[in-house]
Amino acid sequence: MDEDRKLTEAVCRDIAGRQRYLGGPQRLADAVAQLMARRGYARVQATAELDDAWASAAGKMLAVGSRPGNLRRGVLEVTVANSAVMQELEFMKRKILKELNQLVPGQKIRNLRFRIGPVD
Repeated sequence: MDEDRKLTEAVCRDIAGRQRYLGGPQRLADAVAQLMARRGYARVQATAELDDAWASAAGKMLAVGSRPGNLRRGVLEVTVANSAVMQELEFMKRKILKELNQLVPGQKIRNLRFRIGPVD
């Protein structure tokens, strides 16, 4: 009887130890969020959202000659086709910033930096 009790206590301790590491069931929303973060889907989705917002904020004519790039520390790097597009975007910078922050409030864009390069 004493051996059975010791064995039962050991099994209970083992189960309790495993439960501590397992943590129980996980919410589906949390599991999907972790999967998206691991696979980089959230970044792809944010980039697509920023592309759409840029096209709206810059306008059709300027959006054709430019595309948003990386967002680092609140500074959005924008690649432009030529210096004429760059100059026009510089003139409209405040308006574009205001509109971008309304369209994608989660991004918190403080400034725009333009550089000339290939625009796909």
